[in-house]
Amino acid sequence: MDFKEELKSYVEIVNNELKKYLIKKECPEQILNSSMEYSLISSAKRLRPILMIETYKLFKKDFEEVLPFAVAMEMIHNFSLIHDDLPAIDNDDIRHRKINKP
Repeated sequence: MDFKEELKSYVEIVNNELKKYLIKKECPEQILNSSMEYSLISSAKRLRPILMIETYKLFKKDFEEVLPFAVAMEMIHNFSLIHDDLPAIDNDDIRHRKINKP
């Protein structure tokens, strides 16, 4: 398997694992859950979890053990990207190289 194919297979593995942690049932927070799913299941490269899996494979072959940690890292990364874009969190005068004036 060449590098691109292997990368694709890892992205698929990580995406499938991420989907296991999403809340699918009907609940009052359905809008929040849908928003989380939209931003989490995107066309991301998944480099952080893939690097974690590959590092783990240097020491042990069965990488299934590290998947929950790799997924957690991807979720934290996704959280940080979203929250960094919120004006209440990052209310700097310069955001995304643009000057914001009230």
